[in-house]
Amino acid sequence: MNDDLTGTTDIASHGASRLPAVEVDSFNVELKDEDGFVGDRASKGAFRDILERWRKPLRRSGEDPFGKEPSEEISKKALDDMLVGDDSEASAIVHSAIEEFAQELAYVTRRLLKTKAWARTQRIVVGGGFRASRLGELAIARTDIILKSEGFNVDLLPIRHDPDDAGLIGALHLAPAWIFEAHDSILAVDIGGTNIRCGVVETRANKAPDLSKACVWESEIWRHAGDEPSRETAVKRLTKLLKDLIAAAEAEGLKLAPFIGIACPGVINEDGSIEKGAQNLPGNWEGPKFNLPVSLVEGIPMIGGNDTSVLMHNDGVVQGLSEVPFMQDVERWGVLTIGTGLGNARFTNRRKDNGKKSNGKNGDKDRGDKDKRDRKG
Repeated sequence: MNDDLTGTTDIASHGASRLPAVEVDSFNVELKDEDGFVGDRASKGAFRDILERWRKPLRRSGEDPFGKEPSEEISKKALDDMLVGDDSEASAIVHSAIEEFAQELAYVTRRLLKTKAWARTQRIVVGGGFRASRLGELAIARTDIILKSEGFNVDLLPIRHDPDDAGLIGALHLAPAWIFEAHDSILAVDIGGTNIRCGVVETRANKAPDLSKACVWESEIWRHAGDEPSRETAVKRLTKLLKDLIAAAEAEGLKLAPFIGIACPGVINEDGSIEKGAQNLPGNWEGPKFNLPVSLVEGIPMIGGNDTSVLMHNDGVVQGLSEVPFMQDVERWGVLTIGTGLGNARFTNRRKDNGKKSNGKNGDKDRGDKDKRDRKG
């Protein structure tokens, strides 16, 4: 590691395969077929394309219940309302789009499960913005049924937390447990192609040492896509957001750890640079000439009187890490994130003392009860 990178983290490497609770077996796997990247078949945009295809025949006859509104501009809430509304034709269109999308998601999941990295996966959680809707939950449940009907012994479930919160809460599991001994919260950053979200995540370790009760105390979001900023402007804005959160947390009496966990798209190198996959971020973030962790340490050298450590990992990995406390009854599990693209990561739980996995306490029972309620609607 170069001398100018020293100090961004003294606890682990960026993009590490070994984290405190899990081994990251793979992330950002890119599979191809004759049509291109397989993941593109189950992205947020893919669902909108499917919806558009189902609308076309009705539009030609002048009977499209959605009128002239473009498919990509119809909100998830409007589509959710259509599912249970009085317009049976509109409801049928949304249900048809959900079914076709579920078939595509099942195809992508099937391809992943047949790779060496994803072999013997027992459970998959699905996050990303698409999950934060009733239509997303139905698509996930339908995909689960399709895979089981084909003999795949895997459970497909919606991610437990709201995806926006999951991308921040997961940052807790980038840090070793000792960092929380004198602190009750951390700073977390979730960088996306449209938004940058920053937050203060409370551990609530006094209520649940396994961090199953962790929550986002406060967060700020910046929709950078509309501003089209330069890379330097984006880093300055991010630094200011974090400084504002530090001030708010200190005023509230929270004990912030001198740690910032970052979720970022792409393949993250050990030194904190981004090898590839950051094409949707403002400016050129890829290559050795730019290093976000170093930039943040320069902008925020200390938190609470202690030197700042920054750790960055792939955004799909970090979102998946929010599920760590609730995955202690399985050994191998993964995450899919449905957004602008389809993110993916596969994990194996690390063994604790005496060869036993850590106890998830009541988290798994609570999760199972919640999943049953969700599926019953």
